[in-house]
Amino acid sequence: MTTHPHPPWPHALLDPTAHRPVPFRQFVLKVHGRCNLDCTYCYLYQGPDHGWRERPARTSEGTMRRAADRIAEHVRTHGLDAVRVELHGGEPLLTGPDPVIAYARAVREAVPAGCRVTATVQTNGTRLTTATLDRLAGAGVRVGLSLDGGLAAHNARRVDRAGRPAWPAARAAAERLAARGESYAGILCTIDLAADPLDVYHSLLELRPPGVDFLLPHANWGRPPAGLDPRPPGRHRPRPTPYGDWLAAVFDSWWGAGRLATRVRLFQEIAGLLLGAPSRAEAVGLSPMAAVVVETDGAIEQVDSLRSAYEGASETGLDVFRHSFDRALRHPGIAARQLGERALAEECLGCPVGKVCGGGNYVHRYAPGTGFRHPSVYCADLERLVRHIAHRLERTAR
Repeated sequence: MTTHPHPPWPHALLDPTAHRPVPFRQFVLKVHGRCNLDCTYCYLYQGPDHGWRERPARTSEGTMRRAADRIAEHVRTHGLDAVRVELHGGEPLLTGPDPVIAYARAVREAVPAGCRVTATVQTNGTRLTTATLDRLAGAGVRVGLSLDGGLAAHNARRVDRAGRPAWPAARAAAERLAARGESYAGILCTIDLAADPLDVYHSLLELRPPGVDFLLPHANWGRPPAGLDPRPPGRHRPRPTPYGDWLAAVFDSWWGAGRLATRVRLFQEIAGLLLGAPSRAEAVGLSPMAAVVVETDGAIEQVDSLRSAYEGASETGLDVFRHSFDRALRHPGIAARQLGERALAEECLGCPVGKVCGGGNYVHRYAPGTGFRHPSVYCADLERLVRHIAHRLERTAR
C-alpha cells in the first residue's frame, strides 16, 4: 500500500509503549473488497481513501489461514476465552456464502479448544437468499443487515451501479431473517436527517430485528455532516443539534413503550454509562477499543471508519504474514484508542458529560492538519442526547 502522511496526533506525539495495551477481542475480516451497490453516501467507496482499488477483490484461502493462525496466536498469548469475528466487505456475500463460511471455519479450527468464536456477517441483504441463509445458519454464522430504515423511501440512497434500488431484495432478506430469529444479529442504520426519526424507527420495528444500531454519518471538522455548518474544532455552544434531536425523538418512543420492542445499542450504552457501567461500543464512553481489521490482502488495519478522514488513515504498515496482532497493539493509532481520558481534548476533559460521551466516535474528532485530539464534530448533538437520556432516567427513578 502507498504510504501517506499522518497528522501529529497521535502518530508523532504519542509514545505507544507508554501504556498497557488491551488485547483484541473483535476481528473484522474482509471477505470481499468490492460491493454490488453504489450507495451515494458510502465513506468506503465514495470517500477520500481509494486504497481498496489496490487490493485483491477476494481474500485467498492462504490469507484466511494465516489470519486465523494469527488470531489463534493472539488468543493463546492473552488467554482469551472468547473472540468475535465480523465477516465484512464490500459485500461479503458477493460470491455466495462459501468464503464467509470458510473464513469462520478457519478461525474456529485454529483457536484453542477453550475459546468461543462468535461469527457474524454484515450484509446489504441483496444476496441473502433462503439457501444462503440456510448455509450460514448451518455454519453458525449470524447475519447483520445494513439498512437506512424500513421503507423504500428511507433506502433511496442504496442503489446499484445502474441506479436500481436495493430495497426489494433487502426487504426480502429482512423478512427471511425475521423468520429465523436465531440467525438475526440486528440492523445497522445510518441516520438521514431528511427522514422522519419516528417513521424510520417504527418501520424498522416492523422488520422485527433483535437490535438496532443507529450510526451517525461519518464526518469530521474538515468534512462536516449535512445540517451542520463548517467551524473550527471545538466545543461550540450554542449550536444546532439536529442529530441529537433526531435521536432524542427515537429515544422517547423507545423508552416510552414500556416493554422495549428491541435493543437500541446507542441508548443502552449511554444509559449504562450514566448508571456507572463501562462502555462496550466505540460511539460513546472511554473503554479501550479492542477491534482490528484484516484486509483482503492480509494487511492489518485500524477500523474502516477512519478512511472517511483522509487517504491512508486506517493503515498500519503491518500484515498477518509478517506481524503479530500484538505488534499492531503498539501502533500509535490503535494505542490512542485505548487511552481513555488521556486521548481526549482539553474541552472534553472539562465537559460535564465528557465521561459518558467519551469524546464521541474517534474518527468524528478529526481535523485536517492536527489530527484526532478534538471534540467530536457531533459534540453538541451528543451532549443534547446524553442530557436528554439522563433527564428521562431521573424522572423514571422518582
